[in-house]
Amino acid sequence: MTVVGPFGLSVRDQALEADVQAGMTAVEAGLLEATKSEVSFITDAAQHLVKAGGKRFRPLLVMLAAQFGDPDAPGIVPSGVVVELTHLATLYHDDVMDEAEVRRGVPSANARWDNSVAVLTGDFLFARASHILADLGPEAVRVQAEAFERLVTGQIMETAGPRDGRDPVDHYLDVIGGKTGSLIAVAGRFGAMMSGADERVVDILTQYGERLGIAFQLADDVLDIASDSHESGKTPGTDLREGIPTLPVLLLRDRARREARPEDLALVALLDSDLTDDARHAEALAAMRAHPALEQARRETVRYAEEARAALTPLRECSAKAALVELCDAVVHRAG
Repeated sequence: MTVVGPFGLSVRDQALEADVQAGMTAVEAGLLEATKSEVSFITDAAQHLVKAGGKRFRPLLVMLAAQFGDPDAPGIVPSGVVVELTHLATLYHDDVMDEAEVRRGVPSANARWDNSVAVLTGDFLFARASHILADLGPEAVRVQAEAFERLVTGQIMETAGPRDGRDPVDHYLDVIGGKTGSLIAVAGRFGAMMSGADERVVDILTQYGERLGIAFQLADDVLDIASDSHESGKTPGTDLREGIPTLPVLLLRDRARREARPEDLALVALLDSDLTDDARHAEALAAMRAHPALEQARRETVRYAEEARAALTPLRECSAKAALVELCDAVVHRAG
């Protein structure tokens, strides 16, 4: 048994291990190549987050999905580079919107340089991803364009908030389906599609990626409150401090609206106060850790991970399928 990829995914098949490791190494080299520019400043900015590391969750899913066709097909590694470049580009833009100071344990691009540099670097990465896509054919371009539209729509929906009468939790799940689920779905789709797997398998792995992506984000929501050391490099309660709505907070607010318990209303009032004050932030974080909304959010994470696992049922039994199932378990494990 060898441990590879994010979350310590264990691979028990030597041939699969070799394919995945070779693919991930090639993607890493491809990322460095794709972020080079004749302008050294652009190279420094574009490689800032590449060199900071990361889970490389999306390229890993590309490599595993490719096992259901020809894992050595020429489009697999480039498509892994495309999905990771796209993800990295969104991080540059997200950090500007969130005024984040830290990403992956290093200063964010906007903190190291400024917002303009961060936005333009994100645009540069999108351009490089599009350049690679052009060589993968019109179908790949269409798939990526549709996912990118969903991603941006999700971001706009998050910024605008739920419309009058819309349940905030349902709205939030739609937001993360677009912002996170769409690109992870593309990772599964590209891996299967580029490997020449049949259309039924491509659809299965797309559905799997969508559900796993939502579970992945919900696990992050839980970790922001429950963890002692956040694996993204952020300190615990960062989203809480910045007033970013996450599932545990939305579930608390929903319960407070429906049941109007004094302790819930008091906690909502605390969350609505100035949490840049360290003592108040610590009080809010401790209260959220003890609140049933956190456990309810964990259950939602498990539900989406189980839906991802169930989507795999029609696939033939093989080491790659076992690894995809283990990814579901790993996402749930992150949420405790």
